[in-house]
Amino acid sequence: MTRRIFYVGYASGGLWETQDNGTTFTPLFDDQAVMTIGDIDVHWPSGKIYVGTGEVNSSRSSYAGNGVYSSSDGGKTWTHLGLDETHHIGRVLVDSRDPNTVWVAALGHLYGPNSERGVYRSTDGG
Repeated sequence: MTRRIFYVGYASGGLWETQDNGTTFTPLFDDQAVMTIGDIDVHWPSGKIYVGTGEVNSSRSSYAGNGVYSSSDGGKTWTHLGLDETHHIGRVLVDSRDPNTVWVAALGHLYGPNSERGVYRSTDGG
């Protein structure tokens, strides 16, 4: 039997992993400061996971995040990489050739200006 591993991020429900093609799921983000997930991406050859926090379903009931996290051990431990005031990250994209090159698209504060809004790129893993 071929094992199927994938991750699911919920807008207000954390990050989950399945190793059996969706039959069971394990929570990976329960011990972090926020549970809201905007987007995730995985560099499969290295196993590095990037998570952008904050719901991107913009409404009055949307919950903010506190930036970007990464894990190099399958979600057992996490490192907060910054972009705290982005609040709502709609897209995270890791370069398929280089796990240290990552783009992040951040919506920012929903109902007011803030300087941490836009597209960011890191070439050193955050």
